[in-house]
Amino acid sequence: MKVLVIGHRGMLAQALTLCLQRAGLTALSQGRPGLDITQAESIQKALAALKPDMVINAAAYTAVDQAESEKAQAFAVNRDGAAHVAEGCQEIGVPLIHVSTDYVFDGTGRHPYHEEDRPAPLGVYGESKWQGEVAVRVRHREHLIVRTAWVYSRHGHNFLQTMLRLARERTVLRVVNDQYGCPTWSWDLAMALVTMCQRIVQDRGLVPWGTYHCCGAGQTTWYGFAQAIIKAAQAFEPLQVREIVPIPTTAYPTLAQRPANSVLDCAKVRTVFGITPRPWQERVQDCIQEIYTSTPTPPAMS
Repeated sequence: MKVLVIGHRGMLAQALTLCLQRAGLTALSQGRPGLDITQAESIQKALAALKPDMVINAAAYTAVDQAESEKAQAFAVNRDGAAHVAEGCQEIGVPLIHVSTDYVFDGTGRHPYHEEDRPAPLGVYGESKWQGEVAVRVRHREHLIVRTAWVYSRHGHNFLQTMLRLARERTVLRVVNDQYGCPTWSWDLAMALVTMCQRIVQDRGLVPWGTYHCCGAGQTTWYGFAQAIIKAAQAFEPLQVREIVPIPTTAYPTLAQRPANSVLDCAKVRTVFGITPRPWQERVQDCIQEIYTSTPTPPAMS
């Protein structure tokens, strides 16, 4: 079974490639400049040459603030690119797993968001990802759209890496404490996607295609997330930081408005695919241990 992973330089795609290999599947990792999802012809050529049995689209424009001034680029990747991938998969008859985001919601809800809740993006990034979801749904029946949130990794640019860097440079960190979400380790998300791939391989005709939420178990704020990161890292390294100060969103203005509530309900993915997210606190500790000791990645979502 050959699985094409699009977005090979991203932290999720890197984790996916290894997880697929560990599961006995052949991972074909591709991205720019060789494969550019903003160009339909590029997708068609890649699919014809690689002949995958399944595609995971992990490519995305994720610069949330920059998207406000680069709207055309964000939509070219997140909406048009998603459409091109879906059309290509439909043409050759292979299933598609498309990764999306909690930012399709406006965060005004007081409960964890379910898959059926009405999207209402606040900014360009969220809107472009939502329109990408729509593009996938109308172009290809055999799809799984997987929304996730607050993804971190030892690789790439993400909140965990930013906190570690700042904790080495500053004695005081000020972190937003009124935005809630579910931190998600890239390994866990990758293993969840691999589980979905295996289900498709085993029983493609009975797969419940559609939209699913998948992120770390439990919820916290960026402040709580930062506290957990620093506490775990201090067991391995003496850091400069001496205090972490909680602040409101209003004290940290950004170009793009963030949802106050990004918490996703993952009951559906657990019921349908048997994927049970691990507590986010445990997985932050595991990620920090991996960073400092280079030990093998612990078992991910069960």
